[in-house]
Amino acid sequence: MTEQRDGVAGPPPQDLSSPHDGPRPDDGQPLHDEVDDLVASWRTERPDLDIEPLQVLSRVSRLARHLDRARRAAFAANQLETWGFDVLSALRRRGPPYQLSPGALLRATLVTSGTMTNRIDRLADAALVRRHPDPHDKRGVLVTLTPRGQAVADAALADLLRRERKLLTGLTAAQRRQLAALLRVLLAPFDADQATATAPDHSPAPDHSPAPDHSPAPGHGPAPGHGPAPGHGPAPDGS
Repeated sequence: MTEQRDGVAGPPPQDLSSPHDGPRPDDGQPLHDEVDDLVASWRTERPDLDIEPLQVLSRVSRLARHLDRARRAAFAANQLETWGFDVLSALRRRGPPYQLSPGALLRATLVTSGTMTNRIDRLADAALVRRHPDPHDKRGVLVTLTPRGQAVADAALADLLRRERKLLTGLTAAQRRQLAALLRVLLAPFDADQATATAPDHSPAPDHSPAPDHSPAPGHGPAPGHGPAPGHGPAPDGS
């Protein structure tokens, strides 16, 4: 029996609070990992706390380490570091003519201007990118992927995907789609916050100029006797 949840078809949700729940390997024994031991220990030592977040996030953390090793190996095999692939892939995803401004690149890779300048310099020295004037901005430059840079980016991506598929061999295609949908639910709010934080502020700048002085020039005040008649001043404000 399947259940439709958040647009994803799959088996009914399981309570993974016990290491004896969930999928089993071919020998029929329950799956067990280090997180199960960690959770069991904390439940013994701190029964007053809800340990459930560890069931998900400790596993995400451990998977991230394996993914980081796979990424580094894939990039090193193509004479790249992780940051180099981040820049090249941002240009490659852009499509022809595979170019972006340095500002767009630093927003895509979430680094500072000084860091991005250094990275572009190093990639240009390796003939993976080149700089040229921006035809729409006399003071600006564009960074373009060279044919060699495109070949390196494509080879590194193919190698990375091969290694990532190996990390996911324990899941069926349907399970991968279901896991991707659940992780999207977790990540989407963080992406929205990041987009808000990096959005340019187009609100008008506050006007700090001094207010004009409308007081009468010396000797030009109201003539005597022409002020408001008694009893005709401003109405009380009711306070």
